[in-house]
Amino acid sequence: MSAETALAAAIRSAAMEDGGVQALIANRFYDDPPSDVTFPYITIGRVESKPMDASEREALEHAVTLHVWSRYGGRAEALDVIAALRGCLHNAALAVADRRLVFIFAQFTDVFRSGDGRTTHGVLRLRAITEAE
Repeated sequence: MSAETALAAAIRSAAMEDGGVQALIANRFYDDPPSDVTFPYITIGRVESKPMDASEREALEHAVTLHVWSRYGGRAEALDVIAALRGCLHNAALAVADRRLVFIFAQFTDVFRSGDGRTTHGVLRLRAITEAE
C-alpha cells in the first residue's frame, strides 16, 4: 500500500470513529460518491506528496484535501462538518499502516457556495509528515 493510500485510509478511519463527525454525516465519507448520494457527505480530494530528506528514514510531506458537500440551505451545516473534521484530525495520533505519523494538522478551511447555486462546499486542507517504519 502506498504511503498516500495508507494516510487517506487513516484519515477516513479517524473521521468514521469520531462521534462528532458521525453525528453529522453518518457513514457518508467517500473516495467516489454514489450517483444517488445523500447530503451532507465528505470526499477525499487532492492528495499531494513530496519527499523530505531531513531524516535517516524515507519521509514524505503530504497535503490532503477533504471536501464537504451540503444542501442544507446555508453554510451552517458545512461549517459544522468542517469544524468536527478539524477537531478530530488536527494533531491527531493516527495509525498509518507501515508508516510513522510525525504530525498532522489542519492547514486551512474554506466554506463557500458551489457553482450550482444549491450546494455549499467546504474544504479542509491537512498537512502531514509520515516516515517509513
